[in-house]
Amino acid sequence: MSSDVHFASARMKRLAAEDSLPAKFQRLLQQHDLKAMFGDKRVAIKMHVGGHLGYTTIHPLFFRLLVSAVKEAGGTPFLTDGSFSVAGSPARGYTAETIGCPIYPVAGVNDRYFYEKKVAYRSLKKVQVAGEIADADAMIVFSHGKGHGQCGFGGAIKNLAMGGVSSHPRHGSWEKCRGKTHFLVGNLPEWGGAPPCTLCGTCERHCPMGAIAIEGKTVRVGDECWRCGRCVSACPNAALSTTKDEDGFHRALAAQAAAVIRTFVPGKIAYLTFLLEMQPECDCMDMCDVPMVQNVGVLIASDPVAIDAAALDLVAKAPLLPGSRADRLIAAGYDGRDPFGAVHLKDSWRQVRYAAELGIGNPDYSLKSIS
Repeated sequence: MSSDVHFASARMKRLAAEDSLPAKFQRLLQQHDLKAMFGDKRVAIKMHVGGHLGYTTIHPLFFRLLVSAVKEAGGTPFLTDGSFSVAGSPARGYTAETIGCPIYPVAGVNDRYFYEKKVAYRSLKKVQVAGEIADADAMIVFSHGKGHGQCGFGGAIKNLAMGGVSSHPRHGSWEKCRGKTHFLVGNLPEWGGAPPCTLCGTCERHCPMGAIAIEGKTVRVGDECWRCGRCVSACPNAALSTTKDEDGFHRALAAQAAAVIRTFVPGKIAYLTFLLEMQPECDCMDMCDVPMVQNVGVLIASDPVAIDAAALDLVAKAPLLPGSRADRLIAAGYDGRDPFGAVHLKDSWRQVRYAAELGIGNPDYSLKSIS
């Protein structure tokens, strides 16, 4: 059987507040029995609040409307994100006052609050499921659809896999945290030498781990690197490259998402995905570019695989925006089903297929539009 995915289009057919996306969003929430899911429950709302000079995350208005709906259903909601991300949330408008609920670091203020779960996928033997998520009674996965350098497209599966676990190896081994997932991408970035490198320092400035240093006329990449790929994406001269293991990263995403989901009683997770202001790179980047694809709308489902499949299909049908990273695709007459994957030379559908194999959802879905 297919899974239902409800959809509200961003397009207004008439100039009326009730036809706007926030109003449709409220009607979209009514498609789920929130009282049955969240009544008398402590509800974690997992989203990525962005960072530094990023500004294209989900607008706080939508979050506040969601919080109000959960409270009306009898739930006690809170926003949660990476332990080292939430400190910057006020810069993008996410405060307890504006959204109507508290904000907690997902694995505690020092990223040490977690529960180890077995995964046993290659070198990823265990993951550290974040404590605020594991201890919640129910969860809403509040995802912003966008590109991602390592998996092509980031939606619900990526949000769960990379945001539902401890985020940083400051407290211990790479073996048990999100950084280990990045290790499955491949080897350390390799410097191609000069030319094409101009020693501009862009890679050094963009490395979140401080792993890159310009030493004389050489670029050194240290062992602290966690293979996030920012340096490769940021380099204006394509002087850095990585050996890719795309299959490994996608399978690790699916495995980690499954570990997070299985901490909950079935039927206590809802998935919301916003296909608005879709950036070519992840919201963890500290900057924004021109959106790559026309705004599409909002999806809600109780199945993470179905909602990602629906999101990918809707994105593939949306117009590519000129003057963005999609220019190369437009020039080539691209009409495929994975524009973000095409930009990053990835297959975004792999994570969907592997998550389905693990039994956490169904890629077959029935899209039901609401007016």
